[in-house]
Amino acid sequence: MNPDTTAIVIDTPRLALREFAEQDAPFVLRLLNEPSFHEFIGDRGVRTLDDARRYLREGPMASYRKHGHGLLRVALRSDQTVIGMCGLVRRDTLPLPDLGFALLPAGWGSGIATEAGRAVLAHGRDALGLTEVLAITSPDNTRSMRVLAKLDMTLEDCRPLADGADAVNVFRTCLR
Repeated sequence: MNPDTTAIVIDTPRLALREFAEQDAPFVLRLLNEPSFHEFIGDRGVRTLDDARRYLREGPMASYRKHGHGLLRVALRSDQTVIGMCGLVRRDTLPLPDLGFALLPAGWGSGIATEAGRAVLAHGRDALGLTEVLAITSPDNTRSMRVLAKLDMTLEDCRPLADGADAVNVFRTCLR
């Protein structure tokens, strides 16, 4: 895939995943300020629509150009309700792309994160040629750990990713 010319679009039976655009800023503002996002992923300092647009430009949209992948907008196909994000992230502190996802509480417990994660991993294998992918969670995020187990990801380590950072669980899967 040429990241300069091809937009990532992935459809599953229930979900439509696509690249974020600046017009998704209202949703991003809402998701990044959910208490669960702050607790398990972190406070990204996104407090305004301008902050959300900057987050999109400097995060997911920059990643599409640089790596050919990034976090994707996840919407329900039935009514186009945007419910979360899921995608492959590149971190300087990890040797491989990692699977990231976050949903609004309305999407919890419905299999959406698993369905989106499975689709993103298949895209990584089939379109990007990836053979391994990592994922990270905070040690007490049991909900996300259950999703990763359903995606055949195995806990590899628990360690901080940077000096002075809290330890995170590091999971790995082979894509075949």
